[in-house]
Amino acid sequence: MALRYIPISTPVAEQLRQGGKDAYGNLPERQISDGDGVPCRHCLRNVDAGEAFLIFSMRPFTSLQPYAETGPVFMHADNCPAYDEAVRPPILASGKDFLLRGYGSDERIVYGTGSVVPADEVETRAQELLAMADVASVHVRSARCNCYQCRIEAA
Repeated sequence: MALRYIPISTPVAEQLRQGGKDAYGNLPERQISDGDGVPCRHCLRNVDAGEAFLIFSMRPFTSLQPYAETGPVFMHADNCPAYDEAVRPPILASGKDFLLRGYGSDERIVYGTGSVVPADEVETRAQELLAMADVASVHVRSARCNCYQCRIEAA
């Protein structure tokens, strides 16, 4: 099964870069990367040392409901292209392991789908989850901090 890696949309990225408010109604914070562990959720690449990035809260769901988690994420402060490739994004190759969870079309967790997997098994586990009839998408999160990385869907 071919996979699609879904980043923050370009309109949302631009809105935040132009001073729009995050999921908690706050302005994004601007920082300078030290080059260590600053994954951009728009281009799905790491922010290099010396580059500016934004920190903001994100809720990667379209509806407010009990499973709609919100948390901190990073993004390049300056324009970067939205990730649009069919291979595992760089931010998912730079970590040791990730938490994957399946979500139904109602954006609620499908129980029994959550597991921490090594980075080199992300695609295989995502394919297994997406092959389940009740799983519409997979969220990838940091196994250490639970920060949202991206969404995976069947291509």
